[in-house]
Amino acid sequence: MARIGFKPVVLPAGVTTEIKEGAIVVKGPKGELNVHLPQADVSVEVKGNELIVNRLHDEKQAVENHGTVRANIANAVKGVTEGYKKELEINGIGYRAEMKGTSIVLHVGFSHAVTIAPLPGVKISLADETHIAVEGIDKQLVGQTAALIHDTKRPEPYGGKGIKYKGEFIIRKEGKRAAAGGKK
Repeated sequence: MARIGFKPVVLPAGVTTEIKEGAIVVKGPKGELNVHLPQADVSVEVKGNELIVNRLHDEKQAVENHGTVRANIANAVKGVTEGYKKELEINGIGYRAEMKGTSIVLHVGFSHAVTIAPLPGVKISLADETHIAVEGIDKQLVGQTAALIHDTKRPEPYGGKGIKYKGEFIIRKEGKRAAAGGKK
């Protein structure tokens, strides 16, 4: 059984928290995030520069929420201090991307260009026509925006053409070949 919920969340210098009714507000140098607290299952207390998440009872839902709330708070603390970044690469002849305002326009082999607007609080940038960076302070929104871009044209296993995450390994398949000996 995982015990991640019992680990305290250390608050770095410059990060403040405020516990409100049903939520905790984490403020830092990069911004402010709200984390939902299921009040029937968990409570949060501040001890010095640490946040401790306690579960109120041992029912199944409370045990599940204990680790989840702790992980969400830790993600919020990291987001307001360092931020999150996902990088994507475009592979394929003629495949490219361009910026139009804050949105990204993808030309990936369809008869039309695909435009994707970033979710609120997320910034999309291009290093060049084939390298996309998605940045923001909310881990979930950064991942969701990157997934929208990735799902536009997932890499195919034969030629590897499509949009992939940086460092993603594509399992390649061998193409069909003619029978070696012909018909008998």
